[in-house]
Amino acid sequence: MGLEIDQTEFNQEDFARFSSRLRDNLKALEVVLARPDFGEGDLSFGAELELYIIDNEGRPLHVNQEIRNQLNDPQLTLELNRYNLEYNFSPCLLKNHCFATTQREAQSAIDKINACAAQWDGKVIPIGILPTLQQSDTGYHAMTPLDRFKALTHALTEIRGGPFTIAIEGEETLQLAMDDVTLEGANTSFQIHLRVPPHEFSDFYNAVQLITPLVVALSANSPTLFGHRLWQETRIPLFKQSIDSRPKDLLHPIPARVNFGTNWIRDGALELFAEAALLYRPILPHCSKEDSIAVANRGGTPELHELRLHQGSIWWWNRPVYDPVNGGHLRIELRALPAGPSLIDMLANAALAIGLAKTMQSEIRALLPAIPFNYCTANFYRAAQKGLDAELFWPSLQQSQPEYFPAFQILEKLLPRLPDSLLGMGFIEEDIVPLLQIIEERLALRQTGAQWQLKKLAELRADMHKRDALTEMLKQYSNNSAANKPVARWT
Repeated sequence: MGLEIDQTEFNQEDFARFSSRLRDNLKALEVVLARPDFGEGDLSFGAELELYIIDNEGRPLHVNQEIRNQLNDPQLTLELNRYNLEYNFSPCLLKNHCFATTQREAQSAIDKINACAAQWDGKVIPIGILPTLQQSDTGYHAMTPLDRFKALTHALTEIRGGPFTIAIEGEETLQLAMDDVTLEGANTSFQIHLRVPPHEFSDFYNAVQLITPLVVALSANSPTLFGHRLWQETRIPLFKQSIDSRPKDLLHPIPARVNFGTNWIRDGALELFAEAALLYRPILPHCSKEDSIAVANRGGTPELHELRLHQGSIWWWNRPVYDPVNGGHLRIELRALPAGPSLIDMLANAALAIGLAKTMQSEIRALLPAIPFNYCTANFYRAAQKGLDAELFWPSLQQSQPEYFPAFQILEKLLPRLPDSLLGMGFIEEDIVPLLQIIEERLALRQTGAQWQLKKLAELRADMHKRDALTEMLKQYSNNSAANKPVARWT
């Protein structure tokens, strides 16, 4: 969705032309992926961090355009709601201390944004869902007035043909109906990008899918919405439901535009791009002038504007990315990690996710027959709901029947293997060891961001009204986060 468009109204001819271009893009991509040297080279890491802008009272502050205009930083982009920003970090080779480099850039970016926001008595904070958010903070008045957001909201609302229904059951229950998709903006994440060689894509992507529930369980940081205690990672159901445009009366609905996937992949990245192009209805049919097939047949690297724009309107939790820059390459974008609690926690989550995926990559083909994909999907939602206490199905070559284990037990078993896996990929030892120690500490104490928020909220509620307790909890969270202290060390 970072690709800007200059239209908000489209007709049937636009949709027909866009669908034709999508099919051409797939043919061009097939040509490009068949090149033996495509996407080869040193592995790189990148990340995007979504942030809330808040005032001195911990309330959303609607100044994202003002900050963006003053800083004029091309790496700083606007999000759906006016109290959110996203910073896109420079990609970095693994061998160049990518985590430490990203942390320095992130701290510098946050300092710069905060210095600018201070003129409105504001600052930014990384947190999955803002605890002080109220339903009145959503709606068209909160939406950033960009053409792509207007077009997206209009298209999804028109397809839905009625209100978007939110129904989440956790420690408490939340049910409501929304006339627009701006509740999607309540979710902020730390999205990581890892360059993957095309010949390894299937195995690595499947490994990422397998381990994502474990990472969600240990990184959970979104336990409340509108003051209701819901899932450990409430972002997961909220994001899906807030933009679920499928009409209610469909007998056999296609998968939601936000979903965990439909199956393990067997034939490489093209399989995923084809599924996105052929299964989901286009909603932003903005076309470029490129003849992608001709460019590919001449040996060039096509932009594939239509395919990339379409991919941006399908929010798989682990998404394939085609990037045409410098001859082109493939990445996997891991989207399930929440923003926060601190920069060091987020980078530790990234190291955990990549290390787990690499650890399981060598075994994944043998393990896939032992775990039907719907079991993995169930793991994902169970981990989001219950966190480290979630009972997850974990495959084994020795099992004779399904076996379930608490998420924390599976993690304890796998963590010792991560250093060798990460070093084998090209990471630097001093770059990863401190992050893995943070993961071990968090696991030993069972203190995720979500658990800290819930415990602190319960403590404060003994003497405070709920709204005051949420505000005070956010204040203490903000202080700890700004100090870049790992959440396991928060008292």
